[in-house]
Amino acid sequence: MNKRGVFITLEGIDGAGKSTQLRLLTGWLRRHGYRPCVTREPGGTRVGEQIRNILLSSANRKLTPLAELLLMYAARHQHLEEVVRPALARGELVLSDRFNDASLAYQGFGRGLGERPVRLLDELICGSLQPDLTLILDAPPSVALRRASQRGEGADRRRFENIGLRFQGRVRKGYHEIARHEPRRVKLINADRPAREVQTEIREIVNSFLSERSTLKDSSRRRKRLKSEGRKK
Repeated sequence: MNKRGVFITLEGIDGAGKSTQLRLLTGWLRRHGYRPCVTREPGGTRVGEQIRNILLSSANRKLTPLAELLLMYAARHQHLEEVVRPALARGELVLSDRFNDASLAYQGFGRGLGERPVRLLDELICGSLQPDLTLILDAPPSVALRRASQRGEGADRRRFENIGLRFQGRVRKGYHEIARHEPRRVKLINADRPAREVQTEIREIVNSFLSERSTLKDSSRRRKRLKSEGRKK
């Protein structure tokens, strides 16, 4: 990697298996010589984690959809400035559990705010900085809820109970729309199967992406070198 690093995000509804797949992918990348900067949203910073607690607290059920969106982007701005931008500037591979696609899926589609307020905030906060590759783990809400319950993941189960399967269905639809509109960047992965099978597909996608990116960078360097040599002659 040269001046700018690589930004990869994992997305999906609650209980789709992101935590497991992020852990497996991180281990695989490290075994192949990468030192990924692993982070999450909301969170990733001290301020971001405090905002995360507000967003996930069952005591804040009356939080309006717009207030929720604004809090998400407040945490995201802090995350970008403290973690993501500096890591990318150092040429690192950044691996994040959720990023801006989550806001469009959850607040835009799930909460019914629509695309416009999300896009406006995204332009203000993120600007041109977008993920290079996004992996959406796709599973029916009923399957995701069953997994969370079987694993005893109280936080996921409580979120399902608080917001319901219909909400998660709208979020899933939002993710499908994102994948449909950006097929080059966004890859929809069937997560309704054993974790190892899911991870195999993820590794194939990531390996292909990193290999292609490396080839493009090598070609760019060769072109620059030839151009420089041509000026010298």
